Amino acid sequence: MAVIMDGKGLASKIRSSLAEKVNKLSRKGIRPGLAVVLAGNDPASAIYVKNKKADCAECGIESFEYLLPDGTPQGELTSLIAELNANGKIHGILVQLPLPRGLNEAEVIASIDPCKDVDAFHAENVGLICQGTPRFLPCTPAGVMALLDEYKIDPAGKHCVVVGRSNIVGKPQALLLLHRHGTVSICHSRTPGLGSITRQADILVAAAGKAGLITGEMIKPGAIAIDVAMNRNEQGTLCGDMVFDEIEPIAAYITPVPGGVGPMTRAMLMQNTLTAAESTMNGRPVRLCGTSPDVVQGSTRRRY
Repeated sequence: MAVIMDGKGLASKIRSSLAEKVNKLSRKGIRPGLAVVLAGNDPASAIYVKNKKADCAECGIESFEYLLPDGTPQGELTSLIAELNANGKIHGILVQLPLPRGLNEAEVIASIDPCKDVDAFHAENVGLICQGTPRFLPCTPAGVMALLDEYKIDPAGKHCVVVGRSNIVGKPQALLLLHRHGTVSICHSRTPGLGSITRQADILVAAAGKAGLITGEMIKPGAIAIDVAMNRNEQGTLCGDMVFDEIEPIAAYITPVPGGVGPMTRAMLMQNTLTAAESTMNGRPVRLCGTSPDVVQGSTRRRY
């Protein structure tokens, strides 16, 4: 029987630690501020924004919300971002994705100040991650790495298989595992014989967004099974990409859905916001905002 990796519990510990750091920083006159921009009326996005607001309150981070209706012009959204870039009270900017039809996602991401891009989606931040010198780490992959560290699972020398190639999770997850000396394979919708590759994985990260994609017969005994996806099955129940009941008896470790990677994603967002605020203490940074590369380099010192 696999060990259930408790992302919810770890995220709570991280938020508690962050609250202490935020309090110390606030006493020096800098209160971290996170601006969340929600365009349109997607119900799932609205829930995510509500949860992020609660996380900010718990950590002592000031939360700014900007709710834009469907049909908001591209120029109005980018003008708002320009104002947030110039606002000294706001250290992190998050534009909730996906955007409504008619808005150019790439243009919106490019308009965010890279030093306030706490999602780490801006091309400059992506490039720094590729180099192994990150300003911020993308929240979901960083949450996965923090979970691995919590359970003392070292990717070095292990075959790590990532199913999914999105810019948000799949690609950066592969990079973080590679930086930690894992041997990485990336699979996707056009990969033939998916099971023959996933069965080789010592660490398997499923991030394809397809319920039931990874079954018990596709898992190597004793593997670490990380389910990043958030789907709804035919019964309307929240689930990941993995068939949990089939995989749990086979794997050594497994993340549940919900309660696994999801809470860790939001905790890493809080960490990035604090990092962005800390970087303003010695003036505006030119390149790196001061994020410790521990998650990339595999140091025993972790930063929450």
